[in-house]
Amino acid sequence: MNTKLITAIENMNLLEFNYKGHKRIVEPHAYGITTKSNEILRAYQTDGTSDSGKVPDWRLFSVNKIEGLRILDETFTKPRYGYKVGDSAMAEIYCEL
Repeated sequence: MNTKLITAIENMNLLEFNYKGHKRIVEPHAYGITTKSNEILRAYQTDGTSDSGKVPDWRLFSVNKIEGLRILDETFTKPRYGYKVGDSAMAEIYCEL
């Protein structure tokens, strides 16, 4: 389990990392595993770039592809519109808003 992800969700800190060659700034909302035991992060990307070019937007990240993870001092105050507690993409949730 990634304690940085849990800490960021619990304290509502923004995260910065590289993913598939793109710098991302995200609001982390849920962290858990899929039915195939892959760790995933549900987050709202607020800044940076992506292959789709669509920012801001919701994203689902494979944790094993996240590089250079940093917890930022900046926080957010509430869950982003569209967030659903009990993320259906996760077989087990380690932490969520």
